[in-house]
Amino acid sequence: MAEGQISAATFADEGRAAVERAIAANKESVAAAGRLLADSVAADGVVHGFGTGHSQATVLELVGRAGGLIPTNRIGLTDLVLRGGEDRSVLADPLLERSPGLARRLYDLATPRPQDVFVIVSNSGVNNSIVDMALHVKEAGHPLIALTSLAHTRAVPALHASGKRLADLADAVLDNCAPAGDALLPLPDGGALCGVSTITSALLVQMVVAEAVGLLAAEGRDAPVYVSANLPGGHERNAVLEERYAGRIHRGGF
Repeated sequence: MAEGQISAATFADEGRAAVERAIAANKESVAAAGRLLADSVAADGVVHGFGTGHSQATVLELVGRAGGLIPTNRIGLTDLVLRGGEDRSVLADPLLERSPGLARRLYDLATPRPQDVFVIVSNSGVNNSIVDMALHVKEAGHPLIALTSLAHTRAVPALHASGKRLADLADAVLDNCAPAGDALLPLPDGGALCGVSTITSALLVQMVVAEAVGLLAAEGRDAPVYVSANLPGGHERNAVLEERYAGRIHRGGF
């Protein structure tokens, strides 16, 4: 990109290129991740999504949305209040996600079963709560899918005491192909504008879901999928399917 050339059209061009890179770079990883999701759903498992900060946007792309899998559970900091009995004021702590033992508590509140699979989203892949959660997931024997920026995670030091990054612990690693720092358009002062990770990550999530449902269908298995609650009968249909997973799927709040 030519220096100083900042516009909607420029970002669209750069974003489109990032999407194409993500598609090309993740063919094998999407296939592997789709297999993990399909196996879990076929075994009456639930897909648990976890991320902090802006990565929660990608978790929302996976959990509880029209056209997505019904057996999906969102793990978030609000679980401490909604199911953990904490006062809502705890969420005001800007350093909450760095609290020792937080990831284990959130894991326990999710009450996962052995056949459940986890998708952990983090652009940097180095924050303590993210790596803690990944360690707990693997210690418990669950399959783990990581969605991260390999460029970013390789450019920064590992912060966790184990020296591990999210990508080091996953069974399948999806690379959102965002640059270190996420933003695409350079600014004159050395900064950058317009993050792309949410765009490419959302694409990868939908690709993995499509792969998983395609595998289930090819094997003659049921694939419980949401329809829009804003279509006639949609809410009622979804509620019937959700009942199969009563007490196991949550959508977060606040």
